[in-house]
Amino acid sequence: MDGRDHFLVAGRITWDFRRLTDSETDWGNKLLFLSAAKNMSMLVVESSPWNANDFGIPYPTYFHPARDAEVFIWQDRMRKLERKYLFSFAGAPRPDNPQSIRGQIIDQCKRSTVCKLLECDFGESKCHSPSSIMQMFQSSLFCLQPQGDSYTRRSAFDSMLAGCIPVFFHPGSAYIQYTWHLPRNYSTYSVFIPEDDIRKRNINIEGRLKKIPPDVVEIMRETVIRLIPRLIYADPRSKLETLKDAFDVAVQAVIDKVTKIRRDIIEGHRDKDFIEENSWKYALLEDGHQPVEPHEWDPFFSKPKDGKGDSHTSSAEAAKNSWKNEQRSQV
Repeated sequence: MDGRDHFLVAGRITWDFRRLTDSETDWGNKLLFLSAAKNMSMLVVESSPWNANDFGIPYPTYFHPARDAEVFIWQDRMRKLERKYLFSFAGAPRPDNPQSIRGQIIDQCKRSTVCKLLECDFGESKCHSPSSIMQMFQSSLFCLQPQGDSYTRRSAFDSMLAGCIPVFFHPGSAYIQYTWHLPRNYSTYSVFIPEDDIRKRNINIEGRLKKIPPDVVEIMRETVIRLIPRLIYADPRSKLETLKDAFDVAVQAVIDKVTKIRRDIIEGHRDKDFIEENSWKYALLEDGHQPVEPHEWDPFFSKPKDGKGDSHTSSAEAAKNSWKNEQRSQV
């Protein structure tokens, strides 16, 4: 099968394996550009929207249960918590990136009486403390999850583990990433506010969230809490009995994918119309729709050509500088 029945798991984002240049001084390597890796499935915590062999899997969180009962107890605890903040944000601004909306999010949070802010500056910070972060998420109804130094953030999974409804500002932060682990209908478990609405100051986050009826918020939070088992990685020294964790979900998805490929080979089926650059669209397709059709999220995924894309509008380009963040201690 020319490697199509192989998969590799990496604990980093895909851009660390997609160096655009031949310069050895640039960050990362060219693993995913090698011919030997072209056909195998790559399971990463952040995938490329434009490559078919990338598949996003959840970031590891702080919770690694050994038994089903531990998960059920955790879920019940998240249901009963008093959440005194409407929304919260843990993070630092990105003054070196003029397209980042973090500064505006921080400003809105500071002006709100129902927002909890955990500023993650250089040096000592409560952001280095898992308990501080989780306590804030557990006290909030909604948790803001703008892009980090690339599309995704580990914080999104920490917040959902805490039963906090995530608010995303870019579809690449979750919706086209974790299609094996999260529902296709993102409105059932999250809120989406387009980045441009924040940049252009067209929307007040507090006002937007307050418009959601309390009964709808309760249903959304319950959906998030029910998702917890498939977003966590159980203690590898044990095995959950009735629940499937993130590992189980990912492995089953790979098995299903390989089974389909093998069946298509045997039956002589081949998708000649497959467009790899539209890979992000395939998992979102409704019946009867084709990925070449216009999509409301097309503007979010304008691919940089030959490494010459606008570094301010492409998270892929911004991610090439991820080595700088190894020196940071920010969320």
